[in-house]
Amino acid sequence: MNIIFLIIVIFSLIAGFFMRGKLSISIKRKISERFFVSLSGFSALFIILFIIYLLLHIFLLGKSHLTWEFLFTAPKEGLTGGGIFPALVGTSLLVLIMSLIGVPIGTITAIYLAEYAKENSILTKSIRFAVNTLAGVPAIVFGLFGLGFFIGFVGKQMDNVELNRRMNNLETVFNSSASPFKNSGSASDNDIKKCLADNDSKYWIEQIDQVKILTEMFGSGVAIKKTETIKFFKDRSRPKWAQPALIWAALTMALLTLPVVIVSVEEAIRTIPREQREASLALGATKFTTIMKIVVPGAMSGVLTGTILTISRGAGEVAPILFTGVAYYLPDLPNTFYSQFMHLGYHIYVLTTQSTNVELTKPLQYATTLVLLMLTFLLNFTAVFIRSRIRSRAAKNS
Repeated sequence: MNIIFLIIVIFSLIAGFFMRGKLSISIKRKISERFFVSLSGFSALFIILFIIYLLLHIFLLGKSHLTWEFLFTAPKEGLTGGGIFPALVGTSLLVLIMSLIGVPIGTITAIYLAEYAKENSILTKSIRFAVNTLAGVPAIVFGLFGLGFFIGFVGKQMDNVELNRRMNNLETVFNSSASPFKNSGSASDNDIKKCLADNDSKYWIEQIDQVKILTEMFGSGVAIKKTETIKFFKDRSRPKWAQPALIWAALTMALLTLPVVIVSVEEAIRTIPREQREASLALGATKFTTIMKIVVPGAMSGVLTGTILTISRGAGEVAPILFTGVAYYLPDLPNTFYSQFMHLGYHIYVLTTQSTNVELTKPLQYATTLVLLMLTFLLNFTAVFIRSRIRSRAAKNS
């Protein structure tokens, strides 16, 4: 597109040079006006035709593989068969959680900037600088930030708190009257396993599974000291939050889309006439009540616009979630916030570059792309429909 624009500019300069002095000013204006109107129409038509061609191309090559089995089964046979159900669910959950986190925070920030903040204050300038900086940061940087902050810092701290609490509970169990360590301070692997199972088999399921390793290290029936047992379980505790997870990917994506929400909502708030605010205040309403009853409902179309843009970018962006939660292959559905998940965008990348037989997966690639587009359009059309209903109601009330 840049090359086409450069050619157009050069052509315009050449045409203006040859017409200089030979035509009247009014004729030159008409010619240049018609030329640029025609050029704008041609550019718009070119973009529309290209989008139509792209969508038709994807639809024609992917519709044959778009079946119920494809939509509701997991990938199999080395990603050369099966369906995309885990990726479909994972993408939907990611977009939903991301929107529930990012849109409210962005809306509150926009309300503060438009209604409360002083334009010349250091805090306001800092917030605007941060928003503008976030808008220009590459997507992959957000992924690295999510890996370092959410997983490496927040998740690790949460795991440390959970680990300390679990080890304190374990020490309480080993110090109880029913503990096999009560008499001699040592116990065999079988006694340790039985003690944990009798106490709470579901809570200590991880430690019960690790008794097998304990047996391999010390031998079956060998007495093991209580301090060594506790240290063994502590050293082999598996991370729960300090690993890629759905919640960390959603938070990273929320940060990525936050500037879009802030800008769109703030612009919508500023379009509301000041007279409406003044009328509400004159009737005795507080500023907070005025914002909640007058400003926010009037700017709801802007909130939904930011939601639409957030959904569009969140559904297709892959780079930020590479390090924070997405999985190469995971047939199980994410059932907790700390579960990993599959994503349609990343699944397309895997099919095109990492599959055992890329040519064999071409129908899957186009079908998955078609489903991703359909999911994005469905979410967007839902938001657009709600926005149009809100606008029509506002027009009737006015």
